Amino acid sequence: MSVSKPPPPPSTSHLAIPPSSASTPSSSASSPSATPHSIAPPPPSPVKISMQEHFAINVCPGPILPIPQISDFFPRFHDYPCTPPPPREKKILKEETFNGETGGGYKDGERRGENEGDKEELIDSDDEDTYLGTLEFSLLFDQENNCLHCTIHKAKGLKAMDSNGLADPYVKLHLLPGASKANKLRTKTLKNTLNPVWNETLVYHGITAADMTTKTLRLCVCDMDRLGRNEFIGEVRVALKKLKEGENKRYNMGLERIAQVRVFLCPQRGRILVSLCYNTEKGCLLVGIIRCAHLAAMDSNGYSDPFVKIVLQPDMGKKSKYKTSVKKKTLNPEFNEEFSYEVSLDQLAKKTLEITVWDYDLGMSNDFIGGVELGINASGQRLRHWFECLKNKGKKVEYWHTLTQQGAPSSDKPD
Repeated sequence: MSVSKPPPPPSTSHLAIPPSSASTPSSSASSPSATPHSIAPPPPSPVKISMQEHFAINVCPGPILPIPQISDFFPRFHDYPCTPPPPREKKILKEETFNGETGGGYKDGERRGENEGDKEELIDSDDEDTYLGTLEFSLLFDQENNCLHCTIHKAKGLKAMDSNGLADPYVKLHLLPGASKANKLRTKTLKNTLNPVWNETLVYHGITAADMTTKTLRLCVCDMDRLGRNEFIGEVRVALKKLKEGENKRYNMGLERIAQVRVFLCPQRGRILVSLCYNTEKGCLLVGIIRCAHLAAMDSNGYSDPFVKIVLQPDMGKKSKYKTSVKKKTLNPEFNEEFSYEVSLDQLAKKTLEITVWDYDLGMSNDFIGGVELGINASGQRLRHWFECLKNKGKKVEYWHTLTQQGAPSSDKPD
């Protein structure tokens, strides 16, 4: 009589699940249906599972809960002081009230961004009630050298113009009335500040006492924007007639938004600073072309490429004609060039010095800007300059002269 072998003992590995129908040796032996010639069926193979299923069963007890906003678990850092945002619960309540239901999601955030943008536009558009800041500067008029010194010290509490709550301010100066390009001076730009300190001095040359009675200085504070157009913050204006000669007056004024009024005036050609000196030892006239100021713009970019021609009349040939170097893209060129004419003092008294300023154009005819004539046939300050040169031999005499149509070619002269 054969007895079936008992099934192998269950594996101790936790990967094998023992069969629920496994029979013991005593049960198989006492089974009434067992016959002497019957053979017991083979034991079922253990159930095997993959390693991924094993870890999923033992490691993941339940579903993963979604995180509402990952940034809630991290601190927020700001490079500049700002008011903290309202609690998240309040925003949810506002969205529920606005939409009438919860779960707005992406559309709610989009709509909220639009509302915040509208609020900023309303604040920016209300210029009258917005504090723009103050500007501190000082002015000094040097009548002897015909110079106006403008020292820009600092500004305080400027209005924020950039998205980071700061600005990149600079100061731009204009003399009114007059051409803006010719009268424009500007300071350097200071980055990311609402309280800039420049301590920078800008000088206007060729300013006479008569100009001080009629001119107004305009100081504009602007924000530089590399990606777009520079933004205007505010301005102040000072009537120069209130400034005394030699007085260094300090100002601290609040910025304002002044309505721009276009005034159409007769175009000004500019001024030129000329020095004359008769050298008795060498028997020659020394003519110095020092600088020009507030020249008329002749090019499409709002500037000119000026140079100066001088001719001693009556014409003495090539020896009587000189020309300075060309200064590119400027309306206030500085030359500091000197030229010599060999002529006796008696002959010089009968001659006329013609000075003309031109705009250089490559491949085209040069544009006439303005001119001035010094000599016995001149009048006013031009005649006074000529007489002082003849009277004070060996002494350099400097005068500013206003450019006129004198010396213009026939095509540029008015009919």
